[in-house]
Amino acid sequence: MKKRIVIALGGNALGKTPEEQLKLVKKTAKNIVELALDGFDIIVTHGNGPQVGMINLAMETSHEEGVTPSVPFAEVGAMSQGYIGYHLQQSIQKELLKHHMRKSCITLITQVLVDKEDPAFKNPTKPIGDFYTKAQALKLTKEKGYVMKEDAGRGYRRVVASPKPVKIIESGIIRDLLEDHNIVIAAGGGGIPVVEKWNSLRGIDAVIDKDLTSARLACEVKADIFLILTAVDKVYLNYGKEDQQGLNFMSLKEAKQYIEEGQFSEGSMLPKVEACMDFVRHRRTGQAIITSLDRSLDALLGKTGTVITRKVDQNGKK
Repeated sequence: MKKRIVIALGGNALGKTPEEQLKLVKKTAKNIVELALDGFDIIVTHGNGPQVGMINLAMETSHEEGVTPSVPFAEVGAMSQGYIGYHLQQSIQKELLKHHMRKSCITLITQVLVDKEDPAFKNPTKPIGDFYTKAQALKLTKEKGYVMKEDAGRGYRRVVASPKPVKIIESGIIRDLLEDHNIVIAAGGGGIPVVEKWNSLRGIDAVIDKDLTSARLACEVKADIFLILTAVDKVYLNYGKEDQQGLNFMSLKEAKQYIEEGQFSEGSMLPKVEACMDFVRHRRTGQAIITSLDRSLDALLGKTGTVITRKVDQNGKK
């Protein structure tokens, strides 16, 4: 029986420019098709930080020059899903043809329901777009109502809310596509955040953490494995120090303890560990793994990576 896997790609699998991205995703596609050859049914999710910033800046600049109308941030997110998905889809399809595999790959523009009462809306923290001077920031706040915050001494940036994902709107369609053994690219950049209003959905200015959305999607499609691919081969304690220690296994209890100790960086490993914890809490038979793109198949064979499960005994076994 084929196993269902959600692969969450890190920023190292994509590029900051169209040329760089097209070059990098060719390598990414090879790793993904390797897993398809090994019998997995696959959903691919990805980030969109540099890409959505680039599109948003281009749209804002064009609008300020009177060339185009103002484009809401939700629409900018949809554009980034299509742009990144197009490159991934094209590269994956090329790899599938090389191996004479009768599979298709499709990119699905994905909406994610969030709670309009989520506390995150009262405290926007997610920076997007370019840097501005204090005077420019004050002008944007006055003219457009943006929330602007100083960012590490580098200037002011617009910040938006980062609410938690509640439901993947297109999860049913994604399950149908998987049943036919298609490779599905979905929930790019954490998905397009939407709220319910008058029995319909409305896009809002927000950014959902991509790993939390990926975990939610993995639960809703009943994935067997949730695989987060990042820049390192496994999770480390005391990372970057002389006594750093790689973890092969981590239980929910251990993960919680390490978080309380401050072992994982908020802008790096912490959201990945939290997403894995969320998945294994809700998917009792599921397994979450964090590893690097190059070692993905090795991690699934138990040769590397950090496996997060509900419980681990003293011998490091589930």
